[in-house]
Amino acid sequence: MSTEENSGALPLPQDDPVVSAGLDIAMRWGAALGGPEKLKIAFEALEPQLKREHQLRLKQLDMQREATARAEENAREAAERMVRLAQQKRQHALRMTGLWLGAGVSFAMLVAGVYVARDMWWLSLFLWGPSLLAMAKLYTLRRSDPGDMQAVTLGMRSAANAAQQAPPPPVP
Repeated sequence: MSTEENSGALPLPQDDPVVSAGLDIAMRWGAALGGPEKLKIAFEALEPQLKREHQLRLKQLDMQREATARAEENAREAAERMVRLAQQKRQHALRMTGLWLGAGVSFAMLVAGVYVARDMWWLSLFLWGPSLLAMAKLYTLRRSDPGDMQAVTLGMRSAANAAQQAPPPPVP
């Protein structure tokens, strides 16, 4: 009697080479171990080892996922640091440009005030007065208060009043 006659399972097609090879291997294992009972005992002994290997693989996969997540987090933090650094560099360049521009405008106003002081002293007061402070504050500190503009307006009025009261310059 063959194995197929003893089993209650449906007969498998014999023309499939994969199924035939699988049955052949199973019959050899069963014959080598001395029957189905010993094969069952061997599989039960193999099961704890397979469970341990499976748990080990799961732990390794978890560790790989955690390492990948840490690497992605580190890469994201590094990218954010680079963006912050680039922004800080741009802000620094902008502030330094404003500082230099404010110094240049202030120096130009001082030079212009000295230059026109001989002929139009009232204009030099305007260039040296509150407008110089307001321009320097605007360019260097990047802020302008309403009091600054009021002082500039008051300075312009006083310079205009002084110009109206001043005698005309001598004709050469």
